[in-house]
Amino acid sequence: MIYSETDEQRDFRARASKWLRANVPKEHRPPGSGPGPRQFDLAWQRRQYEGGWAGVAWPREYGGLGLPAELQVIWYEEYARAGGPDVGCCFVGLNHGGPTLIARGTEDQKAKHLPRILAGEEAWCQGFSEPDAGSDLASLRTRAIRDGDDLVVTGQKIWTSYADSADYIELLVRSTQGDKKHQGITWLIGDMTAPGIEVRPIETIAGGGHFAEVFFDEARFPVTSVVGEIDGGWSVTLTTLSFERGTAFIAEQMRLAQVVADLCKVAAETPSPGWAAQTMLDRDDIRQRLGRALAACEALRALTYQLVSRSEQAIGPIPDGSLVRAWFSTLAQEVCELAFEMRGWSGLTRTSDPITHRDWVHEYLWSFQETIGGGTLEIQKNIVGERLLGLPR
Repeated sequence: MIYSETDEQRDFRARASKWLRANVPKEHRPPGSGPGPRQFDLAWQRRQYEGGWAGVAWPREYGGLGLPAELQVIWYEEYARAGGPDVGCCFVGLNHGGPTLIARGTEDQKAKHLPRILAGEEAWCQGFSEPDAGSDLASLRTRAIRDGDDLVVTGQKIWTSYADSADYIELLVRSTQGDKKHQGITWLIGDMTAPGIEVRPIETIAGGGHFAEVFFDEARFPVTSVVGEIDGGWSVTLTTLSFERGTAFIAEQMRLAQVVADLCKVAAETPSPGWAAQTMLDRDDIRQRLGRALAACEALRALTYQLVSRSEQAIGPIPDGSLVRAWFSTLAQEVCELAFEMRGWSGLTRTSDPITHRDWVHEYLWSFQETIGGGTLEIQKNIVGERLLGLPR
């Protein structure tokens, strides 16, 4: 647990802040999906790599800096303060695809993919959820049949983030029918250019084609693309989920603290029509809700530091990430709901806020997925209850 910064950490923070403020793109990420956003995301990732700031906690032999995980958290904090753009189609590769390979991949898999992910040369998507297998992931039915040196895959995935922009997919398939549903699952690296793959974007209420359905019609992937062992993919999946529900969202947690800080600026400069108070910040109810949000963000930050510290000391996945994820997801929705309420009638228009340049309507609509993505809030609470508190199933 970090309570005060060392000289090394303060120096790292100062250097990171200086570089970010000089290099964060001034232009906005293109809206929607497709080639434009992908080019923007990869170009920004490449700029970080060339500047010596990609993969702060990744091993040096694969292009990272090989630094302690707490410095990665400091990087995320300064990234949020500098207004760094969303990582977009680089998210899966950077935050749980790549980390899964670091933990469970072969040397050939690491050498092939990790440097390219960091250098902004390849993007990944996640092929886990299916129409009948969401939070109950082990119920997946996408089939993989061994044919010589290949696995032949047929089935459907849904809610696949950035599938239309990805070069590779972290793919879960059922390779055999075991006695228990967690058996017979294989985790593999799928080349998205393989014949037999069709991607259909899904439009969300927040706009854009961030999600997609992916259909596999006898798509072939080499056995060498399997991470771990054939039929032994559930343990690899737990590794991926530990990243997805924990450290993968550290950047978003740090960004939320900046969102609350921006919302305080909006409250201080937004008139409060129909109230005796002159601005939103003069209203007791608004001020109290903002104060609670600021305090919650500070507590979440401390809990995140604890998660990072425990993750570095643990052998294998830990359930602590579900506690952080559950708290973050509900807090994010509360903050966005408050922002939407403060906007009043102007909250019905998709215009950029002149004070902070945020699209608060998009923030509000996007927040609905926070308690679903990475495992529903109910799943996260079950994990906390069973694995942290020792409660019965």
